[in-house]
Amino acid sequence: MNRQIHPTAVVHPGAQIGEGCQVGPYCIIGEHVSLGPNCKLHSHIVIDGHTKLGEGNEIFPFASIGLKTQDLKWKGGMTRTEIGDFNTFREYVTIHSATSDGEVTVVGNHNHILAYCHLAHNVVLGNRIIMSNVATLAGHVTVEDHAVVGGLAAVHQFCRIGKMAIVGGCSKVVQDVPPFMMADGNPAQTRTVNKVGMERNGISEEAQSALKSAYKIIFREGLTVSNALQKIESELPQFEEIKHLLKFARSSERGLSK
Repeated sequence: MNRQIHPTAVVHPGAQIGEGCQVGPYCIIGEHVSLGPNCKLHSHIVIDGHTKLGEGNEIFPFASIGLKTQDLKWKGGMTRTEIGDFNTFREYVTIHSATSDGEVTVVGNHNHILAYCHLAHNVVLGNRIIMSNVATLAGHVTVEDHAVVGGLAAVHQFCRIGKMAIVGGCSKVVQDVPPFMMADGNPAQTRTVNKVGMERNGISEEAQSALKSAYKIIFREGLTVSNALQKIESELPQFEEIKHLLKFARSSERGLSK
């Protein structure tokens, strides 16, 4: 299948446009942009900077990808934006390049990013993540696989959203949201396990039960996080999900959303 580039689109001669790509009306593609095969750009989309997209990404009108960071610490240099395969970016999504020379903003595969979402500089997104309308990630935020960020939620710089976690709409996240948990509120607090998310992703009933017990130990027994993690390690079966929760909590720099 040949490329389809609308005559009103402005595509720099140095840009790399993969086979089967569709570039719609009034799109602007910069010199250092690479589009993998079968990407579809609907219309009025700007992709610039040193930006690479993989295969089969679909981008809706007025999205802006790969432009200069908003971070005032930017001092120049070559920064990058790297996006994987089969992502959807709805209307007015903004994804900014990294801040410092050699750094990168990363988006994985099969993510569904809804209208008006913002991914700031140095964000790292995993795979199969859903961000609902107007969800906002500040700089250096990491979101692990299969997480859900609710509409109008805002995530503070350097926070992490764990694997299969869900953040409620309109939440203000100022600390890490543990994997497999639900967080909500202003500021966000961890409320319970994400049972529906775990069921949808095939987590065994035994592992779900262990995670529920882990939640109670960390968030309901009044222990320090360090003592809670030791208790989880000594008393609960060490499923891979429990090991991931322990590793996530022990590597937290901002603390857990309690």
